[in-house]
Amino acid sequence: MPADLPLEEPTRRVNARTEPRGEHVWTRTFRLWDTYFAIVWLATLVFVLGTAEPAWPVRLGTGCLLVPLVPWYVTYGRTVLMTEGVNERRAVTYIAGAVAMYLMPGVLVGETRLMAFALVPQCFIGLRYRRAMIAVTVVNLAPVVGWALLWHIDGQDLFFNSVFAVVTLVFSAALGGWTIRIMDQSQERAELIAELDASREEVAQLFADRGALAERERMSREIHDTLAQGFTSVLMLVQAVEAELTTDVPQARRHLALMADTARQNLAEARALVAGGAPVDLDGATLPDALLRLAARHGAEVEVSGAARPLAPGLEVVVLRGCQEALSNVRKHAAPDTTVHVRLAYTAADLTLVVRDAGPGFAPGAPGDGFGLRGLRARVAEVGGTAVVDSTPGAGTTVTVRLPVPERTLS
Repeated sequence: MPADLPLEEPTRRVNARTEPRGEHVWTRTFRLWDTYFAIVWLATLVFVLGTAEPAWPVRLGTGCLLVPLVPWYVTYGRTVLMTEGVNERRAVTYIAGAVAMYLMPGVLVGETRLMAFALVPQCFIGLRYRRAMIAVTVVNLAPVVGWALLWHIDGQDLFFNSVFAVVTLVFSAALGGWTIRIMDQSQERAELIAELDASREEVAQLFADRGALAERERMSREIHDTLAQGFTSVLMLVQAVEAELTTDVPQARRHLALMADTARQNLAEARALVAGGAPVDLDGATLPDALLRLAARHGAEVEVSGAARPLAPGLEVVVLRGCQEALSNVRKHAAPDTTVHVRLAYTAADLTLVVRDAGPGFAPGAPGDGFGLRGLRARVAEVGGTAVVDSTPGAGTTVTVRLPVPERTLS
């Protein structure tokens, strides 16, 4: 008996399991058990019919008594064993029927006990450990007791057969306990694999959901920084034109031309957004040129310090969008003639954008600190930078964006 065989009753799970990787290997290889049963049954029949004692009518009758074991196994037992005794009542019924069919032949002819090699594994496959041990004990000992009582066996034969039955019983118990442990480990591994597959699917879904959320947030920021701001500008220009049509027609026409330019800009931004390309101002232009074009549309002044150089596209987009957001806030909250100054500073380690206006300002946390500024901070944080909004009511607003420049972009 193995030294690590537990003294307590091994546990058996009888719940149905979901196989994560298609058909269970137990089902695929069960024909080996069918073959094993057939070989043991056929060998038992040959031994019974070929033995010298008892007389041939008894041997022939014993062989006939062994025949029902085959249809009982095929029609009832296979389902029980393939499901490892999930239906406990059916398992008990099958094992009890098989043992009952085996006992009478086992009592009549001693060679019938070879059939125990097929029945003992089935007891451990189909039943819980305690019930399996009861059935195995009956299979190993009852035929010997009945055989001795029926044929009045002498002491020496009885001794050797009894010793053989006890050794077989001990071996069956050890093998059965080991088999159950292997089956439980196999089941636990199958459950772990199922949980792992489920976890992988859940993680993949979480990644997909996170990606979709990040994409929605990115699209929201892009739409706010481009289309929404353009439409806001158009609406403000419409209001200005309405007020100027009767008082200042040349100025109204200038604003109408600006409306047309803004609409064209919005259309180009929408196409770039759908195509996933660079912002229109950055398409084929340097960052300082893009800022100059953007500032010109808003009447702002631009100052560039340091050695301007190409940087990673993501960094330049963040700077451009930050400048757009700051200038849009000036247009929405300050007077049309408010002075706005934009400064872009290149250094060896970072890139700094400062947008300063002389408008009315606002208190931090007030409605002016809305979605646009929150989106700006999120953009900047994604590339490892910082965005600071410094504003005081009546003293203007300063937006400072500072981005680290990776070494690979310094060449």
